[in-house]
Amino acid sequence: LFASKLFLSCILSALLSISNAQLLEVNGDKIVNSISGDEIILNAINFGNWMVMEGYMMNSVAQAPDQHTWKNKLTGLMGSANTKTFYDAWLGNHVSQADIDQIRSWGFNSVRVPLHYEYFVNSGTPDVWNDQGFTVLDNLISWCKTAGIYVIIDLHAAPGGQSNSAISDYDSTKPSLWESEANKAKTVALWKKLSERYKSEPWVAGYDLINEPAWDLPGGVALKDLYGRITDAIRANGDNHILFIEGNWYSNDYTGLTPAWDANMVYVFHKYWSNNSTQDIKWITDFRDAQNRPIWCGEHGENSNDHFTKIVETFKENNIGFSWWPMKKFSSINDFADAKFPPGYNDLLNYFGGTNPGLSPATAFNTVMQLAENVKL
Repeated sequence: LFASKLFLSCILSALLSISNAQLLEVNGDKIVNSISGDEIILNAINFGNWMVMEGYMMNSVAQAPDQHTWKNKLTGLMGSANTKTFYDAWLGNHVSQADIDQIRSWGFNSVRVPLHYEYFVNSGTPDVWNDQGFTVLDNLISWCKTAGIYVIIDLHAAPGGQSNSAISDYDSTKPSLWESEANKAKTVALWKKLSERYKSEPWVAGYDLINEPAWDLPGGVALKDLYGRITDAIRANGDNHILFIEGNWYSNDYTGLTPAWDANMVYVFHKYWSNNSTQDIKWITDFRDAQNRPIWCGEHGENSNDHFTKIVETFKENNIGFSWWPMKKFSSINDFADAKFPPGYNDLLNYFGGTNPGLSPATAFNTVMQLAENVKL
C-alpha cells in the first residue's frame, strides 16, 4: 500500500511538474519557464496561406492578389454555398493533427498561427462572433498540447487590414484598421475574446497582437495607442500571456514603442532576403541589449538552402528563436512541404482574370476541391 501511494505521488508530482513547465514569461532579455527559470528558445513554423490566403502563394497576383478578391470572384462563379464548402475544406486540410505531428518530428517546439479576423468576428457592427474560427483554433491547440508544441497566436489580418492587401487582406474601397475607430474597437474586442478563451492555456506561448503593420503612423503614436488598448483588455482578464509586439513597416520600426509598457513583452522582428551574418542583425541585438527585452524573429524564409543554413547558425549564435515562413506552398522548393496545383487551375485563374468566361461552375468547384485535397500533408 505504501509503495502504491508513493508511486501515485510520484506520478502526480511528475504531471504537475510537466504542467508547470509549460508556463512562459519574460525575465530580462530572455523568455523563460516561469517555474524552473530555464530559458526557452521558440523555434517555430508559420501556417502561412491558411486562414489568410495570399496571392503570391496562389499564383494569382495578377488575377486575385488577396483573399477577399479570390473569394468574391469564386463566389460570383459558383455561388456562396459551394465557395464556403471549399474554404471549409481548405481550413480542415491545410492544418491537421498530422501537420503538428510532423512539425514535432522535425524538431520544432512551437507554431505561429496567423489568424484572419473574419473567421472569428463579422465585419459589421454590432459584433457577431463566429464559432468556426474558435473551433479550428481549439482543435489546433489541443493537437499541440498532445505533441508538446507551443502556440503563438498571430492576428495576421486585423479588421479593416493593417498593411497592404496581400498581407492583411486590406480592401482599399473600405477604411483600414488605422482609419476606423470601429475597426480598432473590433480588434480590441477580438483580443479580449481570445484572451477570455485561452488565458489559462499554458501551451499558448503568447499573443502576436498585430502582424506587420505598414502604414504612415507618425511617431508610432496610433500603433502604441492600439497596442495599449489591447494590452489593457488582455490584462483585465487576468491573462499574463506574453505579448509579442511588432514594429511598424513590416515589424522592424519600433518608433514610439519603447520603453516596454508591460512586464511580459517581447519585441518581434521579421527578416527576409537580406544578409545573414551577425553583423547584419546587430541592429536588433543592440536593441535587445538597450531595452533589456527578449527579441524573436516572427518570420524568416523563402530564400535558398545556403541562406537558410547560415541564418540558422547566425540566430543560434546570437540566442534568437525564429519562425519559418511558411510551412506549405505550391510548386516551390523554398518551403517545408510542397503541394501541386490541380489540372484546370490555370483555367480558373484565367476566369479570374477575365479571359475564360466560359468556365462552368461545376468544373470550377471540382478544381478548387482538388486544390483543397492537394494541400493535405
